[in-house]
Amino acid sequence: MNLSSLQHRTRRHFLRDSAAGIGSIAFASLLAGESQARPQVVNPLEPKDGHFEPKAKRVIYLHMTGSPPNLDLWDYKPELVKHTNEDCPQQFLEGRRFAFTTGVPKLLGTPRTFKPAGKSGMMLSDAVPHLHEVADEMCLVHSMHTDQFNHAPAELLIYTGSARPGRPSMGSWVTYGLGSENADLPGFVVLISSGVQPNGGKNSFGSGFLPSVYQGVQCRSKGDPVLYASDPKGMDREMRRLSLDALRDLNEVQAKELGNPETLTRIAQYELAYRMQASVPEVMDISKEPKHVLEAYGAEPGGASLANNCLLARRLVEQGVRFVQLFDWGWDFHGTGEGTGLTSGLTSKCATMDKPVAALIKDLKQRGMLEDTLIVWGGEFGRTPFREGRTAASKVLGRDHYPDCFTMWMAGGGVKGGFEYGQTDELGFGVVENGVEVYDLQATILHLLGLNHLKLTYRFQGRDYRLTDIHGNVVESLIA
Repeated sequence: MNLSSLQHRTRRHFLRDSAAGIGSIAFASLLAGESQARPQVVNPLEPKDGHFEPKAKRVIYLHMTGSPPNLDLWDYKPELVKHTNEDCPQQFLEGRRFAFTTGVPKLLGTPRTFKPAGKSGMMLSDAVPHLHEVADEMCLVHSMHTDQFNHAPAELLIYTGSARPGRPSMGSWVTYGLGSENADLPGFVVLISSGVQPNGGKNSFGSGFLPSVYQGVQCRSKGDPVLYASDPKGMDREMRRLSLDALRDLNEVQAKELGNPETLTRIAQYELAYRMQASVPEVMDISKEPKHVLEAYGAEPGGASLANNCLLARRLVEQGVRFVQLFDWGWDFHGTGEGTGLTSGLTSKCATMDKPVAALIKDLKQRGMLEDTLIVWGGEFGRTPFREGRTAASKVLGRDHYPDCFTMWMAGGGVKGGFEYGQTDELGFGVVENGVEVYDLQATILHLLGLNHLKLTYRFQGRDYRLTDIHGNVVESLIA
């Protein structure tokens, strides 16, 4: 073969034409002793051990899309209240950009009432009265910070470790590392309420460059639980089985010829989908729950709400789903209308969240599951300690986007209950104690699941990637 021909040879040619057949060698290792005449369908979601003993076995992550106003819910600033309507000090504005605010805005103390909750006496807002009842289970992190102040990039950073699309999401990394405890259900389930997809779109729960079997499966609390999983009109379950057998045979031929692991993944996905047709409707049917449980959550069978999704999350983790992600849209409190104001608007929105989330914590605890189920609650960034510029003259109070500090909280799953970590300054402009960046949060969640964030890697385009990229430290102080 001459030099010109060699220059145009690619890695794909090498893998295809290699006498040893690298693809075949890799594929043969998957067969685990089975005849190569019929490749074994390997279940990529088979349960796996982590790097060390975990505190938590599963995660329910509640994302309030749009980012709740931390200063009106969790981080009480009486000094800021004293200086309401004063000009914002210039030192906090110099060299800064805000999404919708220019000039010199007015400081804005919270219009909400705070009072101590639980044995710890943590200060919580009157907007979340039911969560006062479970304060001793909550671990508040006041010192979160990010470098993104627009919704989609900030959300992607939290879930994928990158502000740009294309990286695997946290749920995908977890199921890649640990698999799932139920072969008839996805390892990673996504539930969306308030009728709007997350700001990062499906990238917020996608598998990126990981095999697609690890992506989040979006389920619905109303209508068919999973779109396109039902048998087509005129096809019964026996016919579906015959069709899948034919597809499996064709895919196995291709897998044997090309050795592409994604082909085996596709076979496993078809088989999972077939099993899901029976298992998913069963687990998604909340009408079977006792009346007192439905009332505790505020859930209504046949409806679509965050309350329904909180109850579904409990049912899913109870059946062995590893990672359940809840997205609830409508938390962007700019104050451009009553619905996004800090008084009646925040009261109304919190009423859809406060009761079911508190019920979820109580329900898991009563079932003995809270200790090994990690609940995470938060948004993608914080809100400004001053009034949003566009609504400065309005009677409706609102806040702009703010990346420098915000509060998230966790419960169960090995974290300290009734505990507050980190601190912001007296006006809520910046972190002054124990800062936690997004990568630290990711590393800590993985650690609680028994995964070392430095070792949970996947080789792609010539290098090893991980959720935390080249950053991240476990926040040991949060762990019980």
